Formats: sequence, C-alpha cells, structure tokens
Amino acid sequence: MKLEDIDLNLLMVFDRLMREQRVSRVAESLGMSQPAVSHALRRLRTLLDDELFLRQPAGMVPTPYARQLASPVSQALQVLRSALHVRASFDPGASVRRFQLAMSDVGQMYFLPALMAELALEAPGVTVQVTPVADPDLREAMTTGRIDLALGALPRLQAGFYRQTLFHQRYVVLMRAGHPLAGGRQVSALRFRRATHVKVAATGTGHGLVEEALEALGLERHIVLTVPHHVALGQVLSETDLIATVPERFAEKACPPFGLVARPLAIPLPRSEIAQHWHGHLHRDPGHQWLRQRVARLFGRPSAIETAAPD
Repeated sequence: MKLEDIDLNLLMVFDRLMREQRVSRVAESLGMSQPAVSHALRRLRTLLDDELFLRQPAGMVPTPYARQLASPVSQALQVLRSALHVRASFDPGASVRRFQLAMSDVGQMYFLPALMAELALEAPGVTVQVTPVADPDLREAMTTGRIDLALGALPRLQAGFYRQTLFHQRYVVLMRAGHPLAGGRQVSALRFRRATHVKVAATGTGHGLVEEALEALGLERHIVLTVPHHVALGQVLSETDLIATVPERFAEKACPPFGLVARPLAIPLPRSEIAQHWHGHLHRDPGHQWLRQRVARLFGRPSAIETAAPD
C-alpha cells in the first residue's frame, strides 16, 4: 500500500472512530451519513488489510493494529489542523467548537460555573466536555489533541507543554460550624493530631505535596476515612466530627451550603500553584488563545506570563 492511496477523509473517520467507537456518533460529529461512515471504514479495511474495528455490544472495539495506528494518525491530523489554523480567525459568537478540558473535582466546582456563564454570553454555540485530570493518559491525550486544556496543580505536565499561573492557594482545615475546633482562630498542631480526619487521595494532582509536608512535619493524623475525591466532603463533614485538610478555594465553595467553617493550621503548609496547561501544538490556535484569555481573565491575571517547559 502506498501513502497516496489513502484519502485524508478516511483517516479522519478512523481517528473519530477511535474516540467515539460508534458509527452514529462519528457520522454526527463529521456531518456525514452513517452509510458514508460505514463505506469509509470498508475502504480502510481493504487498503490496510485489517478489520480495524470489531462490532461489540459496547461499540466498535479497535483491533491491535488499529490501536497501533491510533496515536500516529491522531498526531499527524493534529499537525495538519494546527498548520491550517495558524492564520485562521476565531469568531466566538458564531463558533460551534467543542473544547475538551481536564480538571479535578475541586476544579469543576470552582471553574465551571463562572466559565460556563461567560461562554453563554460570548460564545453560546461553544460546548465543553470535561475529563478528570487523574486520567493516566492525560499527557498523551493532550499531545494528540483529545484534550485542549488542563486546569489545576499538575506537576507531571512538563516537556512540550505551556503553562500560565492563575493563582496560588493555601490549605485550610475544614469542619462543621459546631465542631470543637471551630471556636479558635486557627488549629494548633496538637489539636490537629488529636482530631479524626478524612483524607482525600487526589491522584494525579499537586495536592500530594501537602501530604508530604504533613509527613515531614511529623503531623501524624488519625485517618478514619479516605475518599478519592472532594465531592463527598461537604455532607460527611457536616454530619460528623471529622475534619479535612483542603484547598482554600474548595473551602470557600463548600462552607455556605453545608454549614462548614475553615480554619488555618498553626503550622504553615505549602501553597499550591494553580495553572492552565496546554500542549505546544495549540499555542497559536486562535480559538485556543481566546479560551485561555477568558480563563486568565476570570480566574487569574491576563498579563501573567505564558511559559513553555523545555523539551
């Protein structure tokens, strides 16, 4: 098989099938009919001499060969898109672009309400899909263009990625308003040790630095509950005498609806740096630039320097 035998449209169908794994969704996203998508898949199967996708109850499951092709094809298409979009313009009022964002559950609580309100006013046709930053394939997903922007404390996004700091936040102790520790202005190290705790195992984020700092300070805790996300903390803390060490911006959102209070720990903890991160291939994309500017305006400083990590 020669490269000139491959129609670029066939590769676009292949790439979209790898993401969606359903012919109906591919047809809808590419503006094609389902028979046209099926015909394109048949052509690819003939050209590549492989089934590529096997129909299963859960959808179109890629073969090993298709999985091997997925990343190179996606990267090649993204390079072409980036090259073609360098001089393209972006009209937010007319755009129907879908942005893929990655953030933690805390990020979803903090960023999404204001961001979606902004989009409703300036870009009503733009849609957003959110995935968790804990995804072990986050780097690859951003490199191949499946995710446009990641928000949070994400030290693992280094080489090949740009970043712009939005803000720094401290960590505080969160508890119900009637908690015995709520009466003071801060929580002493001794009372912190004696309390019963909820630990949030925020995999894939920079919040692990706080756990390391507590360990280095010798602040051993009596942990009676460990949860994977912050989302359950409000209800748990409001109905128990448990406390949790959480980011300050999360505490601001969680306190009013659940009757909670936040107190600083007498021993200072390291602050986390919250930034927006994106891969280099999207750095000059006009639509992406517009989105980054809106995020910086809403949550940080638009003049903050965008930096690229060395390759």
